[in-house]
Amino acid sequence: MKMKFIVLFLFFVFNAKSVAQCEIKNRVQADGSMIYYFEPTAFYTTKTKSLKINIVTDKEHYFVALQPTPFPDKKEGKKIKDDLVIHLTDNKTYKLAHYDTQYRRNDSIMQVLYLIDAKDLDAFSNYEAVSAEINMQGTEFVRSYNFKLHKNAIVEQLKCFIKKEEN
Repeated sequence: MKMKFIVLFLFFVFNAKSVAQCEIKNRVQADGSMIYYFEPTAFYTTKTKSLKINIVTDKEHYFVALQPTPFPDKKEGKKIKDDLVIHLTDNKTYKLAHYDTQYRRNDSIMQVLYLIDAKDLDAFSNYEAVSAEINMQGTEFVRSYNFKLHKNAIVEQLKCFIKKEEN
């Protein structure tokens, strides 16, 4: 009886964890379109800067959304137009096209969206992120991040989206 309880308990713990990891949220954009996303995950944190990343989709395109801290004020931040360079564990470098820079929650969060090319979706679904370089115009030259935290979050989030679309 005690063993059945332990097995049942472990089943619920691991099942709840897998459900929570695929908790897709949605939000209506100003133009009336719907986007789907995950809560941002910390990829890099120090006393002076941090970077949170999540995947966003409109069910047609997939985007890597970056939330860097500190971030430039709105006037300077809207000038960010350069592409994101990201390195995956397949030892390849990928360039993601800048899509949009947004300021949210009364300008307390800056989010920059980069489009994942359809031909690179398979790589992003299978290989962890290692590092990224972002040109934060107006603040410093290029910010480089060597990811230490949650390097597999992009893979997990893309797999959740793809699995959800298949069902």
